[in-house]
Amino acid sequence: MNDREKLHRKKMAAPIVITVLLVLYYIIYFGVLIALIGHAAALLLGIIPLALGAASIYVCVQRIKEIKGGEEDDLSKY
Repeated sequence: MNDREKLHRKKMAAPIVITVLLVLYYIIYFGVLIALIGHAAALLLGIIPLALGAASIYVCVQRIKEIKGGEEDDLSKY
């Protein structure tokens, strides 16, 4: 593995870790809703965390594609 690949892996670590932590938080939040409120109401309230988790995963995938494409610093375009 060359230095460029190592740099890409390091830059991909942060978005992946943050995404995993966010999704775990949303899963725990949804579990608490089900435990406290009940299944029917929790399903309605769980739509928002589900949507946020899906959006987080989508953004993480896009960021990984940017990093692999050589655009490590996404703020450089502004």
